Amino acid sequence: MAPGIDEIEVARRRLAGIIKPTPLMRSATLERMIGAQVFLKPENLQKTGSFKLRGAANRVATLTPAEAARGVIAASAGNHGQALAYAATRAGVRATIVMPATAAIAKVDATRGYGPEVVLAGADYQAARHAAEAIRDRTGALFVDAYDDEFVIAGQGTIGLEIADEITPDVVLVPVGGGGLIAGIAVALAARAPGAEVIGVEAAGSPQLSVSLAAGAPMAIAAPADTIADGLATGRLGRMPFDLIGARVRRAVTVDDFEIGAAVLLLLERMKLLVEGAGATALAGALKIKDQLVGRRVVIVLSGGNIDINLLDRIIGYGLAHAGRLMRCTVDLRDRPGELQRLLALIGEAGANVRSIRHDRTRRDVAIGGARVSLELETRGPAHRQELSERLAAHGYLIAIES
Repeated sequence: MAPGIDEIEVARRRLAGIIKPTPLMRSATLERMIGAQVFLKPENLQKTGSFKLRGAANRVATLTPAEAARGVIAASAGNHGQALAYAATRAGVRATIVMPATAAIAKVDATRGYGPEVVLAGADYQAARHAAEAIRDRTGALFVDAYDDEFVIAGQGTIGLEIADEITPDVVLVPVGGGGLIAGIAVALAARAPGAEVIGVEAAGSPQLSVSLAAGAPMAIAAPADTIADGLATGRLGRMPFDLIGARVRRAVTVDDFEIGAAVLLLLERMKLLVEGAGATALAGALKIKDQLVGRRVVIVLSGGNIDINLLDRIIGYGLAHAGRLMRCTVDLRDRPGELQRLLALIGEAGANVRSIRHDRTRRDVAIGGARVSLELETRGPAHRQELSERLAAHGYLIAIES
């Protein structure tokens, strides 16, 4: 049975003392960039690092004694698993979490740290889900869906209540994977701030929201989900979330990994907030449609902050490249003492910073007596890259820019 505003209000009372309300944050930087009043909802600061604790804890709190005795099981790319593990352990309920074998190491380790049994199975979320369902059938454990569950959706909807407690928004942008978060928020705002437009933001590598809205039914994408926003890579939209958002959410904004990476970098660099790819997706969407948000009161939901450090390094690289602040190039020079030092001096004088360098004098496509230097440089942006290229060319260097 799909939850309504009453169920969300009950969930808020149930979650008191378990989750912490996350106050809205203003950002002068984002307001200047978007031309609107911008409020961030920082669920990356929630216990377990994401909004998922709201739904998982609400579901565990509603278990009957018989269900609790059977234990719970879930499939998760990381955040739902951590949340359910924490909530179940806190309630003294046995939990098993099935995660894709490709899940971020940080999320696997964090989930194990909350005490459940962790099983790695499959290459993506849907494969892990099938494995979890097989274990459920064998053991009798209760399957707790990450998004297609009335109690989970009601728990996520408490975010909408908290938003409406503080302001009356014009627009709320929400990241979308399976749809539980946006469904809960949409139900809550329809009752408490009915004039607010709720916009779903999806990753281009897992566009199940736009596919479902176009079809008028919950759909799975044709190709395997593939995005750095792994928390959104469900590959399909839940039936219950779709039924709830069908009349309340009419629009999806799709952003690619470069746009998501740029949003991660912006939040880290300017707001000092560490978010994962999924957590930054709504901001990426807001930046993409900023011309349509001018003058409005905008809330951006930052859904989580559980990011693998190796992935963070890649995302920073993506973000820097997308912003024109990372330059990869090769330079051919004469192989004699002092030439490399001269090249690096020119780069330093131009204000660029060397992140990595490789000096190769044995390539077949480099003349005998020559060498090729591969460089990764930090620059201030596209204009600075152009200035640096022109400076090197003026000093006789043949430069080839890769990115």
